[in-house]
Amino acid sequence: MSQHDAIKLGPDVLSPVAPGQGQVTQTAGEAPVASKGCPRLSRTPHPAKRQSRVGELRAVRLQFYRKVVETRDLRKGDQPLRLLAYSLVPSPGARPDEDWGTLQTEAEQHGYAIGARLHDVAVPVPATRIPASRASRSVYTPPWQRPGWREAERQLRDGLAEGVIVLDRHNISSDDDEYHAVLVHLSEQCGAFLHLVIPEEPSAPT
Repeated sequence: MSQHDAIKLGPDVLSPVAPGQGQVTQTAGEAPVASKGCPRLSRTPHPAKRQSRVGELRAVRLQFYRKVVETRDLRKGDQPLRLLAYSLVPSPGARPDEDWGTLQTEAEQHGYAIGARLHDVAVPVPATRIPASRASRSVYTPPWQRPGWREAERQLRDGLAEGVIVLDRHNISSDDDEYHAVLVHLSEQCGAFLHLVIPEEPSAPT
């Protein structure tokens, strides 16, 4: 990450993100539906499929959590797990102070130690009609395009923490495939896990 990717303010990182040039994407939960010869977007995924995928994603997240705990118990005993606090704020002028309080309380309840606090500014991606095979993209720019999240991954790879704590999955991604990819990347590339204050739920944020 270059020095221009994020502006550090004390322990926080404020990092507005611009959508990628030429990126083809659409909002979460949308799928093309034929209408008078032209596709239109349906925002309602099949309830049974959505519920099933949510359960699958929760199971994957908890599996990676157990993997970190079991590996770490062999090396560091009773030392608390160190987590990075991460938040996605709605606008450049917004501050994540309320999120920090919630994340700190949650961490204390689980015996975690909070390390760095990082956040990004949510930048919506444009809704676009695209083929069904590429439906259901994130509402905001993907995590790997956000400087704050990239800094979190760097600290995890450097062994400065074992996981990331966020308010809910939508701080990461509302797209199931994208969210799953982040969980896998955290585990396989960073040896880390994700903790949610609010567990995965079937409905996207309004």
